Amino acid sequence: MDEPLTLPADRYINRDLSLLEFNYRVLAQANDPAVPLLERLRFLCISCTNLDEFFEVRVAGLKQRLEIGAPSDGPDHMTPQQLLDEIRRRAVGLVSQQYNLLNNTILPELAREKIYFLNSSEWNEEQKAWLSSFYNNEIVPVLTPVTLDPSRPFPRILNKSLNFIVRLNGKDAFGRKRHRALVQAPRSLPRIIRMPGHLVEAGSVSHVLLSSIIYDNVADLFPGMKVDGCYQFRVTRNSNLYVDEEEVEDLVRALEGQLAASRYGAAVRLEISDRCPADLCEYLLDHFHIDQADMFSVNGPVNLNRLAHVCAITERPELLYAPFTPGLPTQLKTDESIFKILKSQNVLLQHPYQSFAPVIRFVGEAAADRDVLAIKQTLYRTGANSPIVDHLVKAARNGKEVTVVVELMARFDEAENITSANRLQEAGAHVVYGLVGFKTHSKMSMVVRREESGIQRYVHLGTGNYHPGTTRVYTDYSYMSSNKSLGEDVHKIFMQLTSLTESNNLVKIMTAPFDFFDSLVSKIDREIAHARAGKKARIVAKVNALVEPQIIDKLYEASAAGVKIDLIVRGICSVRPGIPGLSENIHVRSIVGRFLEHSRVYYFRNEGKEEFYCSSADWMDRNFFHRNETCFPIKQKPLKERLWTDLELFLADNTGAWILQSDGTYERLTPGNELPVSAQQQFLERLSVPA
Repeated sequence: MDEPLTLPADRYINRDLSLLEFNYRVLAQANDPAVPLLERLRFLCISCTNLDEFFEVRVAGLKQRLEIGAPSDGPDHMTPQQLLDEIRRRAVGLVSQQYNLLNNTILPELAREKIYFLNSSEWNEEQKAWLSSFYNNEIVPVLTPVTLDPSRPFPRILNKSLNFIVRLNGKDAFGRKRHRALVQAPRSLPRIIRMPGHLVEAGSVSHVLLSSIIYDNVADLFPGMKVDGCYQFRVTRNSNLYVDEEEVEDLVRALEGQLAASRYGAAVRLEISDRCPADLCEYLLDHFHIDQADMFSVNGPVNLNRLAHVCAITERPELLYAPFTPGLPTQLKTDESIFKILKSQNVLLQHPYQSFAPVIRFVGEAAADRDVLAIKQTLYRTGANSPIVDHLVKAARNGKEVTVVVELMARFDEAENITSANRLQEAGAHVVYGLVGFKTHSKMSMVVRREESGIQRYVHLGTGNYHPGTTRVYTDYSYMSSNKSLGEDVHKIFMQLTSLTESNNLVKIMTAPFDFFDSLVSKIDREIAHARAGKKARIVAKVNALVEPQIIDKLYEASAAGVKIDLIVRGICSVRPGIPGLSENIHVRSIVGRFLEHSRVYYFRNEGKEEFYCSSADWMDRNFFHRNETCFPIKQKPLKERLWTDLELFLADNTGAWILQSDGTYERLTPGNELPVSAQQQFLERLSVPA
């Protein structure tokens, strides 16, 4: 047997460095004068939130690999230390740009619009009096200042919480010299306080940061001692959850315990005021057992994410994106039963330009319909106060057979998913907690209805979550159908998820971790064969991330054979495009705009018999081999034509598109002398209703 081909490491862009590049693209939106000002502030906050999660998950994992001496786990073969060093270099640059943008651009431009963030030197006497009252009545009662000495343990610092290290001079009430103290800002306190209208200039909006109020009054917390300095800091901790699903008897209880523990995981980053003296910085680094390389000195609030609260200033709509009402396709603009509509035609919706309400209506009608026998549903992320969960609870109470596959391990949504699962169980629904070792990431809903012709299945399949919040800001496709073969496939998949038996003979749907990967490879191979035979061959794929090395190698092979490949990859992409002899036929672009591009669509030319697929899956190892995923075909000609038009529009975008270079950097497209094309704006104009 021939030895497998080993490809050199430089054929792949490191996934973590690619993720940092994505955050630079997000930050570029905050620096774009064409974006409304408060939305620019929002993009700045998003780049900070993304960076938080990057340290909590990716950097934390790398540090653990380094501690145990584990080798690289990526095809680029960078060692954990090499990667951490490069991450440090790039992250420092990103943080520097964030604060430069805040201090030198966003805050001054907000001030020109009479939206202010006032520091203590700018408070007038009336404002000082009001803030003093606010401090004494609202803040002091929940503060617990702690002086530090060998007899007092350093308080536990919650992940990403606001804290102050204080330098003291003098003796305490017991006659002992004190040098340092700690003040923690409780989570119950608002991080941004809006000043009452009567205390500010007419037509203006003024805010004060909680950190400024505490800083200005910190001396009052230590009577009898002199405060020589007060410096805010924040610690980011390892937030990976470690639950041995094979060993625990009660996954929910084990997960609840891990959620509590993760708030105090190992420290991976220290953010601290750039005014903090070196000795106090060293003191904190030593306490948290991290190195100088893990410290980021910042010129401003240590948690820029909190500024996102200001983006909802409703009295300044001109500084926000223009509102819109999601549209509806003509066939759904009726009071007719959703099931009657689906009996005659399939429906393809594109969110958020088109409403998610029909999907909620699909489950809601099923809950109330006396002819509906059963509802089966997967839930990965639902959010709090989910209307989908409300309808499922109602259905169970109405005597329907309700089965819900809840993924407990959906990162950062574990607590809400546990709450939803408990509600459903209390209502009498059958709740299954996904598969051991395999996240249930597929997006499926099935309604079983008794009709005159017999039992009929109706299905919804999507690329996004059943989450009313994300459906307003994430772009996704929803496909609704009464197709018999599709319904039977969905039925078999649900049977597999609940009984853990094989789901054989699926007709339409490809699933992971079973045939999805091999089927995808075979479709790429088919395009390779067409190209080698001198026929036209093309692949277009729109995904959130592309890192799986075997798929990348297959795309390289297709490129070398002459297949034209266009990849629309929002975030992480490990492909190196444009390398002669390897990837000159591969073009990669990322669309970053008002909405988060989340839909997954695959196109194969197939010698003119074009195939279109939508999926819950990105092209990553985890999606192919460690998750339950679905990939479903779109076969109706009008819907295929619509998907192709959508893909062409993404490929024509020259305002929100970034082109990946072979070195891993991205260059932003500009219209130049051409007409500007914004895919997202055109979708808004075509599909939504102006507010």
